[in-house]
Amino acid sequence: MTITQASRPPAKLLAWYDRHRRILPWRAPPGKRTPPYLVWLSEIMLQQTTVATVGDYFHRFVKRWPTVEALAAAPLDEILSAWAGLGYYARARNLHSCARVVMERHGGQFPESEAELLALPGIGRYTAAAIQAIAFDRPASAVDGNVERVIARLHAIETPLPDAKAEIHARAAELVPSERAGDYAQALMDLGATVCTPRSPSCVICPLMEDCEARRRGIAEELPRRAPKPQKPTRRGLAFVLSRKDGAVLLRKRPPRGLLGGMDEIPSSDWREGDLAVAEALKQAPVPANWKVLDGSVRHTFTHFHLELAVAHAVAATAGLAKLAPGSAWCPIDQFEARALPTVMRKVIALAVAARS
Repeated sequence: MTITQASRPPAKLLAWYDRHRRILPWRAPPGKRTPPYLVWLSEIMLQQTTVATVGDYFHRFVKRWPTVEALAAAPLDEILSAWAGLGYYARARNLHSCARVVMERHGGQFPESEAELLALPGIGRYTAAAIQAIAFDRPASAVDGNVERVIARLHAIETPLPDAKAEIHARAAELVPSERAGDYAQALMDLGATVCTPRSPSCVICPLMEDCEARRRGIAEELPRRAPKPQKPTRRGLAFVLSRKDGAVLLRKRPPRGLLGGMDEIPSSDWREGDLAVAEALKQAPVPANWKVLDGSVRHTFTHFHLELAVAHAVAATAGLAKLAPGSAWCPIDQFEARALPTVMRKVIALAVAARS
């Protein structure tokens, strides 16, 4: 059988996309291109985060900083505060750094070449390809988790991830059309998100059903296979919620680099594996006070470990106020929303408030 241009997978997928494309806040209407700034912003936000979660954040960011120039001029603390709750905070720091580099080295215009995009802070292979394809309609292969799944099933690639990545990327690149590359990239993403889903894929309505080798073999739902993940360790610590009589709470700034870099936090003891030695942890309190360890704890999961924090509370005495460490500051309760507080710290505050009410 002769394979015509119209019967090739990209053509089938584009025809499906024209009928079933998702309406997303950052997606341009049919026939239009999304500006590079919006493509970049949405793709950074979508890394390891769901579309449903990102929508409101995207709207707020674009309303507050409508251009890369505005974002580059914003204080990092304001960006971190607006980012709070999205997690993976290195993305926010890289967002700010990248905006500044685009202004300083590229006159406020995102470059089109892969090499120049990859040289920007926080932009990796996938994001560079997504910007090239969606913003500039260049034939670039943008392979995210959804696309990995579609390609692994289409070609019945049974090698477990991450070892399968090289083959998946090569297979995906072979299919990128020379025209409508941006629509094709978004069509693959939409197919993986809505039809070729991780569990119970809707093979009977898939535009690539006849081309899918995994469906033919009856193993679509088993792919892509993944190598077993090592078990995450659990670290434990003691968080110190120090409040004043007016309700303000002591916060401190984390170091600019590393986990939660540059964010505000409730002071805490070191986070260590093993059981929490409360007596030892109390020695790391920010000031001497009548600390009371509260019932319950806060649990949070980071990329490489679980965290369990017990919470201690105390009311500040006047004598202890002069002993606060540099970088510490009082924050009234009604200003918490404006601070760059990561989710785990908001959980700590919520537990302390609940215990006192």
